[in-house]
Amino acid sequence: MNEPERFSGLPEYAFPRLRTLIDHLPAGGAPISMTIGEPRHAFPAFVPEVLAAHVGEFSKYPPNDGTPELLGAISGWLQRRYGIAVPPAQIVTLNGTREGLYNAAMALSPETKNGQRPVVLMPNPFYQVYAIASISVGAEAVYVPATADTGHLPDFASLPADVLDRTTIAYICSPANPQGAVASTEYWQQLIALAEKHDFRIFADECYSEIWRDAPPTGALQVAHAMGADPERVVIFHSLSKRSNLPGLRSGFAAGGPRSVALMRQLRAYNGAPIPLPLQRVSERAWADEAHVDESRALYQQKYAIADRIFGNVPGYMPPQGGFFLWLPVPDGEEAAIKLWTQTGVRVLPGAYLSREIDGFNPGKGYIRVALVEDLETTERGLHLIRSCLYGNEGG
Repeated sequence: MNEPERFSGLPEYAFPRLRTLIDHLPAGGAPISMTIGEPRHAFPAFVPEVLAAHVGEFSKYPPNDGTPELLGAISGWLQRRYGIAVPPAQIVTLNGTREGLYNAAMALSPETKNGQRPVVLMPNPFYQVYAIASISVGAEAVYVPATADTGHLPDFASLPADVLDRTTIAYICSPANPQGAVASTEYWQQLIALAEKHDFRIFADECYSEIWRDAPPTGALQVAHAMGADPERVVIFHSLSKRSNLPGLRSGFAAGGPRSVALMRQLRAYNGAPIPLPLQRVSERAWADEAHVDESRALYQQKYAIADRIFGNVPGYMPPQGGFFLWLPVPDGEEAAIKLWTQTGVRVLPGAYLSREIDGFNPGKGYIRVALVEDLETTERGLHLIRSCLYGNEGG
């Protein structure tokens, strides 16, 4: 039986690839997992109460676009957080941002642009769903280095004009996964101006927006509104997974121009699974509450301080400005992951598993990604083990 070729060149996904690399090797200590970005902080105390109050609604088909109360709660949060008025009709609920980041490309990337094969831009390293979305819509994926030389954000403006003229979508994550870099207002202004000039959409993956060091990251839609850009120019993606420590809730949203959201809603009516009603009720409450977000952020800020103390004098260490990952420089990410596992029991992710090799260069090869998701004590213990194993015991 014939099989599709479009996905035949994909490498093994990052986490199965890591298991293949190290699981056959003995751990050098009690295992500490610092690989996957799964928040371990306490989720809001009101979750069981809201679920119990609405458990009977599991017997009903939920509204695909979201309850009016949920759309209203999200709209209210966008007003409070970014100072922008986004009506409920310009919001679509999602089963987490990964679903939305994929289906938005399916809904919004045309088959051709200027009579040619379209291009989808993304940073390198990147969240892997960006690449799968580009393949699925028949576009050419263009991986743009996001390295120390570019402030760990992609310099899309450096691309040739003929590539930009074929571009339909540019994916960008801020705060960045894995580097923790945050796009400034000026960065967003320049990118939006570039998109206006070459007529493409920006898909702003902002799921780490509420985890930050010193100041709330500027939002892409916030800047687009201030610039008076085409309302269809930017689509933003947010989730309760990181913000509210509810990765299992599978609840997020996208917001953008009326035409963009209408097309996304139309496609989702056919192929999307609506969020169950009791989970929508939890989401309504979560978007309306900031106290639990503030408490969780304070814990991450303590972890930033721990990481700075332990790695501050390591050459190439970059204190993350947002998100909950460290992007630590090493000679080779796979070798470092094996050494850590076999000598300490700490599991980390080789940076190359989050990147693509282009012209013989993989921008993630010389890094490991470390997730700061465990409790403070476990996180500090794991970071000390990484420091002593890979960099020696000086400092920290």
